[in-house]
Amino acid sequence: MNDVLRHIASDNPRVMVVDGSKVARTLVTRVLEKDLPGATVIACASGREAKQALHEGVVDLVTTALRLPDMDGTTLAHYVRDNASQAYIPIVAVSGDVEERLQKREIDDAITDYFDKAAGYAALADFIRGYVAPVERAEGKVLYVEDSRVVALATRRMLERYGLEVHLSGSAEEAVEFLAAAQDRGEIGPDLVLTDVSLKGEMSGGDLLEWIRIDLKLGKGRLPVLVMTGDENPMNQAALLKAGANDLVEKPVEERLLMTKLLFQLRVAQRSRAQSGS
Repeated sequence: MNDVLRHIASDNPRVMVVDGSKVARTLVTRVLEKDLPGATVIACASGREAKQALHEGVVDLVTTALRLPDMDGTTLAHYVRDNASQAYIPIVAVSGDVEERLQKREIDDAITDYFDKAAGYAALADFIRGYVAPVERAEGKVLYVEDSRVVALATRRMLERYGLEVHLSGSAEEAVEFLAAAQDRGEIGPDLVLTDVSLKGEMSGGDLLEWIRIDLKLGKGRLPVLVMTGDENPMNQAALLKAGANDLVEKPVEERLLMTKLLFQLRVAQRSRAQSGS
């Protein structure tokens, strides 16, 4: 998922929604039209309809089910890549079995990002907004774990430009101390953890992830963990997702993609905490 996002955000985005379910298409269309004023939604019931619509006008973003009546969503994604008039169109796979497919590495690089239907269509609209109408300011606390001072400084400045409060830890061990101290005070601590997978010290980013999920018993909704990795090995990436990573960002990191993923996970966690009263 490391393609550079070259599309330009638009005040009147054209979003193609491809799903074999009429109910799903209707619900997504209604939510997008409500939450993205000015958006034009192009609803397609099949891959064939999507291919035809692609040649009839510019599309700013495509969402597709992974199971379509006439083809797999990844097959459609490859067609879009080969035939779209724009240099790059974000393609979001929307499915109820995203987690399983990710762990089996059945979603390839033709797909820009992925969304689990279980989060709901309102959350999907929020997710899409991050691509076509990105926010410039946000609120939240991020625990950022990175052992390279140069990389840490640049990424920290990036996060702070969006208004985020950043606590930097130079190792997984430092992050453990920070999170443990917060739990001792009866707090979760940060709203989100952003960690590199390769870190100096005895613990890796993967070890930190497992410690958060197993020892602290904080699930994905309570404390999202976004893992940055330069390891392209599918089995290693699948292991991180299986261990509880909310999402992965492949290195070298592209700012727009990182911030879209990070801000979305941040909003979901904040909404979840507000609903639970924690």
